[in-house]
Amino acid sequence: MIDKKTLSERDICTKFITPAVEKSGWNKLTQLLEEVSFTDGKIYVRGKLTARGNQKRADYILYYKPNIPIAIIEAKDNKHSVRAGIQQALDYAQILDIPCVFSSNGDGFLFHDRTATDGNIETEIGIDDFPSPQQLWEKYKKYKGITTETAEKIASQDYYFDGTNRKPRYYQQIAVNRTVEAIANGQDRILLVMATGTGKTYTAFQIIHRLWKSGAKKRILFLADRNALIDQTRRGDFKHFKDKMTVVKHRQIDKSYEIYLALYQGLSGSDEDANVYKQFSPDFFDLIVIDECHRGSAKEDSSWREILSYFKNATHIGLTATPKETKETSNTEYFGDPVYTYSLKQGIDDGFLAPYRVVRIGLNVDAEGWRPDQGKTDKDGNIVEDRIYNRKDFDRNLVIEERTELVAKKLTEFLKGYDRFAKTIVFCVDIDHAERMRTALAKQNADLVTENYKYVMQITGDNDEGKRELDNFINPEEKYPVIATTSELMTTGVDAQTCKVIVLDANINSMTKFKQIIGRGTRINEEYGKMYFTILDFRNATDLFADKDFDGDPIRVKPVSQDEDLSLVVIEEEENTVTVLDEATGEEIKFEKATIRYPDGSKLGGNWVAKEPNQQREKVYVNGVDVSVLVSREMYFDQHGKPITTSLKDHTKEIIKEKFASLDDFLNKWNTTDRKEAIIAELQEQGVMVEALYDAVNKEVDLFDLICHVAFDQPPLTRKERANNVKKRNYFTKYGDQAKKVLEALLDKYADEGITNIESIEVLRVNPFDEFGSPLEIINEFGSKEKYLQAVKELEIELYKTA
Repeated sequence: MIDKKTLSERDICTKFITPAVEKSGWNKLTQLLEEVSFTDGKIYVRGKLTARGNQKRADYILYYKPNIPIAIIEAKDNKHSVRAGIQQALDYAQILDIPCVFSSNGDGFLFHDRTATDGNIETEIGIDDFPSPQQLWEKYKKYKGITTETAEKIASQDYYFDGTNRKPRYYQQIAVNRTVEAIANGQDRILLVMATGTGKTYTAFQIIHRLWKSGAKKRILFLADRNALIDQTRRGDFKHFKDKMTVVKHRQIDKSYEIYLALYQGLSGSDEDANVYKQFSPDFFDLIVIDECHRGSAKEDSSWREILSYFKNATHIGLTATPKETKETSNTEYFGDPVYTYSLKQGIDDGFLAPYRVVRIGLNVDAEGWRPDQGKTDKDGNIVEDRIYNRKDFDRNLVIEERTELVAKKLTEFLKGYDRFAKTIVFCVDIDHAERMRTALAKQNADLVTENYKYVMQITGDNDEGKRELDNFINPEEKYPVIATTSELMTTGVDAQTCKVIVLDANINSMTKFKQIIGRGTRINEEYGKMYFTILDFRNATDLFADKDFDGDPIRVKPVSQDEDLSLVVIEEEENTVTVLDEATGEEIKFEKATIRYPDGSKLGGNWVAKEPNQQREKVYVNGVDVSVLVSREMYFDQHGKPITTSLKDHTKEIIKEKFASLDDFLNKWNTTDRKEAIIAELQEQGVMVEALYDAVNKEVDLFDLICHVAFDQPPLTRKERANNVKKRNYFTKYGDQAKKVLEALLDKYADEGITNIESIEVLRVNPFDEFGSPLEIINEFGSKEKYLQAVKELEIELYKTA
């Protein structure tokens, strides 16, 4: 008879748990998945190097149908109790939105039922009594509130599979399932909040496909407000709808299709003739999906909201990364609270989104303000008004040429030290600023602009040449353009997978806009080396990281009363303009009566629209101003994504002291761990910024000394000092000549590069070890691989003896 106590966790799974589950009717090929990794592992950045943290992995996930998970099992070896894995399983179940949770050691199961209402939440069951798929499906339906046959049919509809290995990520799966289940239960207004770069369109496609295939929704409208979004959607995930899908163009309506993609502007206008959507009957569509719903449709008095009101009997799903909640505009008031939120922070922690570092550059005129000397004239010879100008004025109503040039110079300096061909977006105050910034950057990068003038391009709404280059900028395979200067055009809807640098030289007061801009850099593209991005902040815009709303659920702040508009108060009205006061800023804003024409020649009509910022007022242009960098510093964020406000050393000391109560605790861990790389990875996961600490303390010291110094106030030794101490002790005398030379070379390697590089046998393939022979020949000098590894281990002990 097998002694279970001697078996590994894997053996327990293979011999006991898997057979028990299969015996209960679960199909091993389609319903029973083992060792399921559901995150990619957080990306850690060290200088220009990156590494992945551990993936979250469940021992078993049980599916009623593919991508409808209903149970999770956490396994332990038989030295543990049957209950030992339950807390980890519950943690994963909460993340994955799974109601039935099991822990097992091979003797039986502890069943935690998240649907239980009678207090019988946890029960132990025998190894042969595991529940069947139908039994757990009934639990799932209870958990999700699915009570009718019709709702069950919709909720159990299959996903679309395209024949490849592509499957929804866990959070996409939750978003799809929750949305479909909410609609199955009769909910007709739904909000999904998913961070930029997390695949909202693919999620929308799976929702639409499942509802369409189940017959719950027969005619569907996908609404967006930019051509680029419609084109990306049509060519991307929605292409599987084939001839059932059409794009509404030139205000021509064909009612023979089932899936419609349309621009708001292509359906609506200010006069009756322009309201193309009225060619459809109000009940034509069963489902409307509104992409980027924080924009036009969020305002209840917008012409775009009229479309949703007209099709009010349809189910409406709003998609956004940044739900808008202001005094005037509310997504949650219209759609209700989100059925699911997947945040930027969660995406970074899971390793699906790129982490970022922030470098803030403070300029003297920004920090101190600028007051013109008496009699100072602008470039046209006019006297400059005598007052103190500050960051809010610069490039909006006063232009200091030297400031623009210095920003361009500092960005160029950064790229020269980082990667001159790193795709970069520079966010400017307005179109005029973007134009001047392009010129300043072209001057700073004359060598590369001479090779190809598209190295830096202005990509703004009024610049046709620049707009034509937008697709090339976001295409990873295209080298040019490298730097894009913009104002509003690229804040949303631009899928820039390889954007590695975002420059903030605009005053950003809107949290929604800030999140959208940051979202331009969050996509990962491992094939092209895009694993993280850098924000260069010239305007202190990254103060918004400290805002409580930066990465939480949206807070509804719109007043219930709709009788008055609290932020805009009309001052005067002329024949063709209206002036309003923005109470938030105290600024007067002029609106003009305009006739807007779209690329297809159609008229929108006489809406009131804000003039371009650079047309709102005359700007003053000055030069001859002393502009310099006051301070340039990198911001650091803790493991929860919040800016570190204490010193980096104090923050690190706190983390290490939580993990190691005393210096002896740390020394014991260090000396007994086979690979020091594991300790480094563990500390990084806890939030220790190793590379930043090296910069703050001394790059020549070992991580060991770094930790001992910062956390336990020990005087640090450099790697060279440690290596020399070993050499002085004549430690190598017990080895043969050739083995002695190898160990001396390993010591030198340690002195130059650190401990992790000598722990791998791969080091024997590089210079100078290749001069001693092949790795096999070198290992043979020690007698065997085990003896070589033992020699390296002893060498490490000698290195740290002085501590």
